[in-house]
Amino acid sequence: MSGYKLTILLILVWITTGCQQAYQNASSNTFTGEPVNPVNIPQETIVHENSSSYIDNQTASKPTSSEKAQQLATINEPINMERESSLNNITEDKTSIPNSEQASEKEDNDSDQAAAQEKIDQALELCEYAQQMWEKGKLQEALSSLDSAYYSIIEIDSEIYPDFNQQKEDIRFLISKRILEIYASRQIVANGQHNEIPITLNKYVKDEIKILTGRDRKFFEQSLERSQRYRPFIVAELKKAGLPEEISWLPLIESGFKIRALSRARALGLWQFIPSTGYKFGLSRNYYIDERLDPEKATIAAIAYLKELHNLFGDWTTALAAYNCGEYRVLRIIRRQKINYLDNFWDLFQSLPRETARYVPKFLATLHIINNLEKYNIKIGKSLSPIKYKTFEIKKQVSLKDIAKEINVSSKILKDLNPELRYALLPSEAYQLKIPEEKAQLFLAKIDKIKTTYSPPPMYVYHRVRKGDTLSGIARKYRTSIRAISNANHINRKHTIIAGKVLKIPSRHSNVKNTAIASHKIKPGKTVEYKVKSGDSLWIIARKFGTTTKTIMSVNKLNNTTLNIGQTLYLTSKEQVKIAKNGGSTYRVRSGDSPFLIAKRHNMNLNRFLALNHLSKRSTIFPGQTLIVE
Repeated sequence: MSGYKLTILLILVWITTGCQQAYQNASSNTFTGEPVNPVNIPQETIVHENSSSYIDNQTASKPTSSEKAQQLATINEPINMERESSLNNITEDKTSIPNSEQASEKEDNDSDQAAAQEKIDQALELCEYAQQMWEKGKLQEALSSLDSAYYSIIEIDSEIYPDFNQQKEDIRFLISKRILEIYASRQIVANGQHNEIPITLNKYVKDEIKILTGRDRKFFEQSLERSQRYRPFIVAELKKAGLPEEISWLPLIESGFKIRALSRARALGLWQFIPSTGYKFGLSRNYYIDERLDPEKATIAAIAYLKELHNLFGDWTTALAAYNCGEYRVLRIIRRQKINYLDNFWDLFQSLPRETARYVPKFLATLHIINNLEKYNIKIGKSLSPIKYKTFEIKKQVSLKDIAKEINVSSKILKDLNPELRYALLPSEAYQLKIPEEKAQLFLAKIDKIKTTYSPPPMYVYHRVRKGDTLSGIARKYRTSIRAISNANHINRKHTIIAGKVLKIPSRHSNVKNTAIASHKIKPGKTVEYKVKSGDSLWIIARKFGTTTKTIMSVNKLNNTTLNIGQTLYLTSKEQVKIAKNGGSTYRVRSGDSPFLIAKRHNMNLNRFLALNHLSKRSTIFPGQTLIVE
């Protein structure tokens, strides 16, 4: 009998537990706004499950069917009573649950809001602590604090706590700014010079070390010899800019310290600038001059570019990768990685183009070898020492060959001092000429005796290649040579030309109409108002209107080459600016005039007149045409 009562008691406990679970479910549904349904417990199911459990656990003999019926009736009565009581309690409590749950929900929300705010406050405290550590020169500790601050804010779920989104973004921006500032100031810390570019000797760097000390050993040694001429100036400029001296070895992997090095991508000079990047950082280029070839001007431009990249990415290895393949390429790769901020170059190493992926390890390998020359048995032979010089402003067009002859110096030395002169010929406007220091006085004494050399720049026409065209056929058509066309377009004589490609054809001695003239040529004395459109650049606008980027920047007082869509520019011809500088004037062609008669009438050398007006001796002039005279 006692076993029977124990069984009944267990059944009652089980039912009570089920009712409590139902109540909790009802509470949960009330919190989420879902309707509360009465708990329906099938009577037969309960009876069968529990009766079977009871039967299995009994050691007594199996009851008869009449006894079983009596037991079930006895069991059902308290079950029904208990169930009705539980359901009544749930029904009665339904009115009181919302009020109590709302209060509970409010308390929970307040508690969660307080926790989220606490994380925000904690992140701000960590940022402030990082600032203090940075000021003390403890950079690693400062970066660790910023990492902790970042992890603190990402624990706040933006969907659950939308009110904190703005604060999260503000702190995220603050963290990013602090990280960039810390990296940018690493070389100027309270406890002395910091190793700005850490040399990581991983598998990729070791592979480059093997190549540079193996098959490329001769190139490496020769580059070291050439570097002695240019590094003193580079190091001095790096110190002025507050950049690490290790960057002075970057030209070794860029150009091997060859000032006339030209890559397949048309990058030129010691620092391997392409034309567009050169223009952006102040390196001009025209028929006579290409400032990318000047090691001093190119160094100043490269330092400005590298500083900009370092400010953008925050560490030197990533900045160097961007120097090689472009900052926009690196930024696209970083965005695809879906990370919030970048720690160093090795985070994106595998995603970079193959050449760039080798570029940084090669530079790190170079630094390592430079620091361990004896270990790798690298010997520097006869190094090139810097040439001391003085600068003079020359306002007439002369050739370096004639200058070298007059002052008894090698023309090669003059070319090395003035490598930006593309054809060893001074331009017609004023030019800062470098002369060896020991020949300075002799040059001043003989400058007036050196003959003037006028050389009008060659005229060009443009030819769009058609199906069936050949270089020899195009050369015959324009009365020029295959070699001249190849040189003008930087292609090999055996190069296959493709239909649709535009070739530049030299036509200096041809009477073919020059189609290289700007489509919107500005007449001297006139100013054109132009609104910048999508896709415009200073170079495109200058070419379109027959002027120069420097002229546009000067007239519009622009500090850099950045343009905005809708921006208004005032354009004048480069001849007009030149006339204003040199006190020249213009002449309107009359019927019966010729270049020879006009030059003679104004006491001008014919070649000088042709050069000023970009004409050849066979060019045709027309009545009403405006020409420049002196």
